[in-house]
Amino acid sequence: MSTPLNRLSPLPVRERAACMCAQGGTCSSFAAGHALHLIQARLASATPAGWIDGIVEQADAVTGDLLVRTLDGAAHALWNGSGAALEASEGTPVALHEQYGVLAVGRTQFNVAAV
Repeated sequence: MSTPLNRLSPLPVRERAACMCAQGGTCSSFAAGHALHLIQARLASATPAGWIDGIVEQADAVTGDLLVRTLDGAAHALWNGSGAALEASEGTPVALHEQYGVLAVGRTQFNVAAV
């Protein structure tokens, strides 16, 4: 007689994945503002008309909060837990893809959450 395999459903596995960016580790979540998912980056790259140029007006490396002012004057309050505020200090030119929540600082891209 064989023993049945004990399989976990996706729900408990998903609940066990905790983001480590709050403790300074690698981000393990793909939720808004955490790690950038490959598909998210590809979708942003595939829709170049969605990028908006802007300048970082405020950046708080401790909280991960950013304020980006686009060239048309609109302000975007953003949050990222994986270091965007460290990479993009005040006055840094950036590009924001609002539809997919991607902030590009030079060649580096971050997943951002609108606050």
